[in-house]
Amino acid sequence: MSYESAASLEIPSMGVDNRKLGVWVWLGSEAVFFSALIVVYIVMRGKSITGPFPHEALNVSLTAANTFVLICSSLTMVMALSAIQSGNQRGLWRWLVATMALGLVFLGGQAFEFTSLGQQGLTLSSNVFGGTFFTLTGFHGAHVLVGVIWIGFVVMRSLRGGYTQSSHMMVELTGLYWHFVDLVWIIIFTLVYLI
Repeated sequence: MSYESAASLEIPSMGVDNRKLGVWVWLGSEAVFFSALIVVYIVMRGKSITGPFPHEALNVSLTAANTFVLICSSLTMVMALSAIQSGNQRGLWRWLVATMALGLVFLGGQAFEFTSLGQQGLTLSSNVFGGTFFTLTGFHGAHVLVGVIWIGFVVMRSLRGGYTQSSHMMVELTGLYWHFVDLVWIIIFTLVYLI
């Protein structure tokens, strides 16, 4: 039985595919972990006694542009799923590659930001703000990297015709993860950079 053709994996009482339910449960646990990191950041915000401080170090314009890139990647992921739901194999892999590219641009922007902050003297161990900031945003960046790699595997399979109009659950599951990562970033951006 192939992964994609396992139609018997639905929970009769809920009508939800077990794989999709599993991803939702996993994302719920990830949400709890991110919530804990966000709460620690909020509680510790303003507790640093030495600089650099957030208002001195953070480049809101750069991060806003990076946030826009990540939001656009959610759109390209939606387009990828829409393409395969319409039976458009070429559209699927093109939109997936676009999503990967935007994810990599986001990671490049984050690497640039981290480098700039390091040059300003803000590191993971420089003060409380640095520790909580780099832990929260770095953990998110790691999730984006996992998403880019995951999408890469989906692209490789799509190039071999591994998904069809009627069998594309892995594309949906990948999209769930990617949208979760994007949503978490919007929350982080709002709390860390705007408030």
